Amino acid sequence: METATDTFYDDLADDYHLLFKDWNQSIDKQAAILGPLLEQHTSRVAPYVLDCACGIGTQTLGLATRGHYLVASDLSRSAISRAKKESDLRGLKIQFYAADMRNLGPVQQHDFDVVLAADNALPHLLLREDRDRALAEMAEKLRPDGILVATIRDYDSLVQTRPTIQTPVFYGVRDRRRIIHQVWDWDGDEYELHLYLSLKISGQWIARHYVSRYHALLRNDLTTSLQKIGFKTIQWLEPVETLFYQPIVISRK
Repeated sequence: METATDTFYDDLADDYHLLFKDWNQSIDKQAAILGPLLEQHTSRVAPYVLDCACGIGTQTLGLATRGHYLVASDLSRSAISRAKKESDLRGLKIQFYAADMRNLGPVQQHDFDVVLAADNALPHLLLREDRDRALAEMAEKLRPDGILVATIRDYDSLVQTRPTIQTPVFYGVRDRRRIIHQVWDWDGDEYELHLYLSLKISGQWIARHYVSRYHALLRNDLTTSLQKIGFKTIQWLEPVETLFYQPIVISRK
């Protein structure tokens, strides 16, 4: 069944790269940070990785280019289609599947060194039972002693101020300019995110609007769920340590 999250990423698939100043540079930069972390925590030069929220491939493509063995899945068929095209353009060998994090059954492979859920994917799951189900699915895909790696917004800080707007960013030059900004409407421990993308094309401004919903997932809540699923060690890494744009949690099966 299609969900609001499906619609958000299906609609955004063709434009997702425009959210970055330079998407290709971001692919390389994220791989340069995440790659060594995965290698260090798996003790493998080329870990076997399932990116279970791959989107259009921001992490998948960079890690595969680095030499990791990648399988990728996402609930958005449009995002998967875009990621596959980007993979083919780069000559990469990656298998892609359409699969919700709560049911990774369509992904045929098992015994991954790493299951990755980056870019604030877990907070799309609004209910605790859905989050726990997704974490259990990820754990099932890991080899013994494998690791789950997730990146999420720092909600422990954000819930203190409940920001209603993210600072707009302005990219491009002259007739190819674009402005990206977000408005957040809070409702208890959830918020509705309104993403606005304004593009100047051939002298004309075009505005696009995308909507999704998130649960402000606190670290203690995620840690509790991970422990419940059976992960033995849980480590939080801060952006000041990793230079990644979000906190990273690494959990060992």
